[in-house]
Amino acid sequence: MTDTVFLLDVDNTLLDNDAVIADLRAHLIDAFGPEYDQRYWEIFEQLRSELGYADYLGALQRYRIEHPRETKVLKISLFLLHYPFASRVYAGAFDTVRALQARGRTAILSDGDVVFQPRKIERSGLWAAVEGDVLIYIHKEQMLDDVERRYPARRYVMVDDKLRILTAMKTVWGDRLTTVFVRQGHYAHEAEHLAGFPPADITVERIADVAAITIER
Repeated sequence: MTDTVFLLDVDNTLLDNDAVIADLRAHLIDAFGPEYDQRYWEIFEQLRSELGYADYLGALQRYRIEHPRETKVLKISLFLLHYPFASRVYAGAFDTVRALQARGRTAILSDGDVVFQPRKIERSGLWAAVEGDVLIYIHKEQMLDDVERRYPARRYVMVDDKLRILTAMKTVWGDRLTTVFVRQGHYAHEAEHLAGFPPADITVERIADVAAITIER
């Protein structure tokens, strides 16, 4: 059993997912028009409410069921699959990963589907950065027993942009967990995603700041 395991979220923690979504929206509108864009995101939100996670390719598939003769979805699929995710990794993210690896085992702990999310992590270079230590669940905060089985440790550090996730994990692991809240992306700034949750143990403005703080305390 190791002393400390560092767990890192991906979207809006290591990688600017808000910018990825903005690029997708711009591509949908420029290439296919605002009506296509509006319907895609309606399906996307409906699917997310059903599944509990973002499924970009699944939303395309559902759109295709509605419009079986529409071939535009193929180009959108290629846009997503070939997106240059490496360009959206936050400045200092790789340095932070290396700094944490020098202090303990470091893994990615993310939510998402089984196709697009691993594709994003792999193409961004983050998969290689953590040497393949990647866990992707539907609801990661509900899978801490599996995380602990795979990465047994005396204590854990979770770095995330969502107070809801950090609070849920703290409820399970208690004082064994140090929560680090990174104020990047819309979840970290919109009142509806902040209200009702206690502050994290540590709050930083950027992922690059994590490397410099004394987390283990």
